[in-house]
Order: sequence, then C-alpha cells, then structure tokens
Amino acid sequence: MSPNTSKPQSTPPSKPPNQPRTQANKPKTNNFLKGTLMAPQILHRVIHGSPNPEPWQKALLTFRPAILHGYRRHRVRGADYPGIVPAKPTTREPGTDSNANGMAAVLGTVVSGLTDGDIHRLDIFEGTEYEKGKVKVRILRESLGGKDGELEGKDTDRHLMDVLDAAGAEFADEGEEVEAVTYVYVAGESKLEDGEWDFEAFKRDKMAWWVGADESEW
Repeated sequence: MSPNTSKPQSTPPSKPPNQPRTQANKPKTNNFLKGTLMAPQILHRVIHGSPNPEPWQKALLTFRPAILHGYRRHRVRGADYPGIVPAKPTTREPGTDSNANGMAAVLGTVVSGLTDGDIHRLDIFEGTEYEKGKVKVRILRESLGGKDGELEGKDTDRHLMDVLDAAGAEFADEGEEVEAVTYVYVAGESKLEDGEWDFEAFKRDKMAWWVGADESEW
C-alpha cells in the first residue's frame, strides 16, 4: 500500500496495561468519531487489536449516530482519512440567524464506554495532525432503532453503517445535545482537499486495507 496512507505520528508513549472496565477507569465524556473510526471494525482494531473482538468487548461500548454543526469534513491530501475544521462564516442576509453557518455539519458517531487505555490508543492513532477538544453534538434519535438513536444487539455494526449511509443526504430527527470530545485537524487547511470526504467511497475502496493492515502501516 502506498505509504501516503499512513499518518505522521510522534513517538508514542508506552501503552498502559489493560485494565478491567470499572466506573473508576471509565472517562465521564462521550467521544465523537467522524472519520475512519466511524467504521466499528476499525475502531475495534485500534482499541482491541482485532476488527471482530469478543462479544463482551463489543458490549462495553455504546454507539449513537450524531451530528456536529458548524464544522466541515475534508479529505487530507494524499491520504484516505479526513480532517474536520470549523466552517468559515458565510455572508448573512438581513433577518437571518446570526449563528447560522450555512448548512455546515459533520455526521458521525458518539461512542460511550471507552476506558482511559482506549483513549490513549486513539490519541496515538490520531497523531500530531489533530488536537483533541470538546464540542456539542446532537444525537440522531428514535427513527434510528432505539431510544435517542442508541444501537444495541448483535447487528450493531451493520446497523450503524446503514444509519450513517441513510442520514448522509438528509439528516434524521435531532435529539438531545451532548458534550463530546473529538479530534480537530490542526495541520493546516492547505493540506485539505476542497471537497467533502466521502465515507461511502472510503468503505468501498479503502476500508478493507485499514481493517487488515499492520498498525505500523497506518
């Protein structure tokens, strides 16, 4: 695979030992995933070491489709993955909402249940191109199959992918607003393509490589 699919990263610190899932080591925040990690297989590959971990490991995580307003998602030049950046304010017509930012929004996934060790691995995976920060997102609700969009059961992975596909063109009903941690691209907007990153094209053309590649190639 071309080396330009890999992310530039600083030398990672040693990984913490695996810890039992307890309330003490569960972060109190949600995490908003908006790129390659929206694919559950890739998320599991990063934090569990396998795209298809044990059922009990999958059961520790809760996935909820969500939308982040006021940001745009663009593919990083020469890479498979995207970066999100705040949308530039548009010229406001008289009488319109001063907070309006066009229709700029990013569809992604809110994941709950990650441990400190999981977050550490995500930090290493994202690398130095991104900066972690807090944002407010809206959960996509009810019509997605569960209370406020919560996905459960053995078909969670497939259903989540279907929901993200279906919501791409016209977003579903928005539910509660929650605070979440996400990774914003800070390596320079000149390194981003003009067009939106295409999750469907990524799944079709690139995801199999990301699921199967050795982590040293990322």
